[in-house]
Amino acid sequence: MDQNTLFFFNGRPEALPLYEAFEKRLLSELEGVVVQPQKSQITLKNRRVFGAVSFLPARKAKDRPNPYITVTLGLNRRLDSLRVDKASEPYPGRWTHHLVIGATDEIDDELMAWVREAYDFAAAKR
Repeated sequence: MDQNTLFFFNGRPEALPLYEAFEKRLLSELEGVVVQPQKSQITLKNRRVFGAVSFLPARKAKDRPNPYITVTLGLNRRLDSLRVDKASEPYPGRWTHHLVIGATDEIDDELMAWVREAYDFAAAKR
């Protein structure tokens, strides 16, 4: 993990273990992922952006776990799952999903299947 990623968690160090578990699975299961820490999010790319990790408050404060991270994924369909906190269709055929993660056991096979789907969707774009 580089210094920029650690800096991203400077104000919320308690969320770092959640991100570390997510990044470990991400990098072990998908090839060629570029992890790009920025000021407001950690962008996930292959040829194109397929997702992000942030502290976006996609769930009401009283319902958010502490600590948490928000995983955002871009897909060609709307996910039909109670795990999705917010979904929007910014343009036809592109759905953005926000999932609040509050425990490492939520970084499971179902989440990672959606991450792979977003990765494949981004890779297939022209």
